Amino acid sequence: MAHQAQREEVEIKKFVDYKDTEYLRQFMNPHAKMLSKKRTGMPADKQRAIAMAIKRARYMALLPYLSA
Repeated sequence: MAHQAQREEVEIKKFVDYKDTEYLRQFMNPHAKMLSKKRTGMPADKQRAIAMAIKRARYMALLPYLSA
């Protein structure tokens, strides 16, 4: 039997903003990697928006690329 990833309960916002770093950190693991759609339980369109917002926040130096 395969191990099921435990989903975390997160609110789904209508608009994902790259400046809302506290919200975006919920979708990252402690090593600053993005969590998968299976792990977050987000619909595909919201997961894509979150991924783009995380990438933009990293580019603007609001979020780290790696955790040191």
